[in-house]
Amino acid sequence: MFETLSLTGELIERTSSTARVQEIVQLSLAPVFLLAAIGAMLNVMNLRLTWLFDRIELIERQEEMGEAGREVEELPALIQRQSYAQKAVNLSTLAALTICVVVAVLFISAFIEPRIGTLVAILWVATMVQLSGALLLFFRETSLARATARERRKRSREILARKREEEIG
Repeated sequence: MFETLSLTGELIERTSSTARVQEIVQLSLAPVFLLAAIGAMLNVMNLRLTWLFDRIELIERQEEMGEAGREVEELPALIQRQSYAQKAVNLSTLAALTICVVVAVLFISAFIEPRIGTLVAILWVATMVQLSGALLLFFRETSLARATARERRKRSREILARKREEEIG
């Protein structure tokens, strides 16, 4: 029991330094700004993803009602774009969560004996890898979005042909 009180007193002593807490808050500003940027990216990515969901659902409803024209031929390409967009959102969300952990670890590291700067560096690099992957996937999705209807139908036929080959092979 006395050990617990001693540990608690030591923790309070370490955290009572306003200057130390200010230093940690300053250190956490860069990750917090990055978190805000990720939030803005997620907003844009989610808008595209929502548009894709709505478009796919509309075409599928039209197909069920027998009102779909050639648009139905574009479904595999739209679904592929949706997949890229969803993966980009997932990686961006994971990056945001990792940045939250970085901020928490920065605060914790100020008040414990074992230095965990290496962990912060690893988490930061992991965040950059996750963001890079998300941006590459988002770039791929937006690149595919530039295609004409004819190009989307051609891409859809290629996707379906690959699926058939995988099923046979």
